[in-house]
Amino acid sequence: MSENEHVNANPETPEEETPKNPLESFVYHQRRALEETGKALEALLPEGFREHGSSAGKEFIRSFQVLVDAAINEIEKATTKVQDAPEGEAGGDDKPSTTGKTKVKVQVD
Repeated sequence: MSENEHVNANPETPEEETPKNPLESFVYHQRRALEETGKALEALLPEGFREHGSSAGKEFIRSFQVLVDAAINEIEKATTKVQDAPEGEAGGDDKPSTTGKTKVKVQVD
């Protein structure tokens, strides 16, 4: 029995996940090694550290959600202001179109 066959005959490997060729076997074992490394590192950290680290990550994400929401609100306000502006002011219909049926002549010096 080759070493690869011995590894594939491992009873811990579920039948549907049994690698069928050497590349799949390599990828499978690399994934398992990464999972076990993660578990080993997690076991080194005290429970309080993991708990507070998780909370810190959630707060970090929430801070960016607040920032993005504020930016969206400001963009919506500016868009509404431009759309509601009377003719002759910014957003009016008297300015030349850069797209559509009307052409805009541009003079280059």
